[in-house]
Amino acid sequence: MTSARHYSYAEYLATLAETHLKLEYYEGCIYAMAGGTREHAALSVAIASLLRDALKGSCTVLSSDAKIFVEATGLATFPDVSVLCAPPKDAAIDPNATTNPTLLVEVTSPSTEDYDRGEKTSHYKQIPSLRAILFVSHREKRVTVVEREGSGWRETEVRSGEVVKLDSPACAIPVDSVYEGIDVAR
Repeated sequence: MTSARHYSYAEYLATLAETHLKLEYYEGCIYAMAGGTREHAALSVAIASLLRDALKGSCTVLSSDAKIFVEATGLATFPDVSVLCAPPKDAAIDPNATTNPTLLVEVTSPSTEDYDRGEKTSHYKQIPSLRAILFVSHREKRVTVVEREGSGWRETEVRSGEVVKLDSPACAIPVDSVYEGIDVAR
């Protein structure tokens, strides 16, 4: 029986520099992140644009090109959208990775939805600065809000005709605006 090769973080960074792919790193393993559909890309742009407008410059909205590093677990990943409401803090191990997002957004896809809502969320919840995670559904007009509440987390489903309201960062986004012009039924 052979075991999978374990990579150092330095080897991960070297591999990342040599490819056009987005690669995730965790516990010595490097994972290629799934490519998205046009609808996935459109939903990412829509939610990022709406967040940027709603936050009116009080926070910085970043695309999926921004790497987030979870210091508590060692996960390096590229959320679909990241929001920073404080000056960025670089990971000690990686000056191109940020450790202090306030809000993270994942647009779901059939191949990654279970991981995003499960194990990846467990990692995200270990980020002290993180106040909320949004999951934008690829199946229907629905946004799941996972928001820090005291020492725990509260999950709320927000559907068509309703508004996503966040306490931190403070903003309100109509679900229908996220999906405007995007066909998730195909």
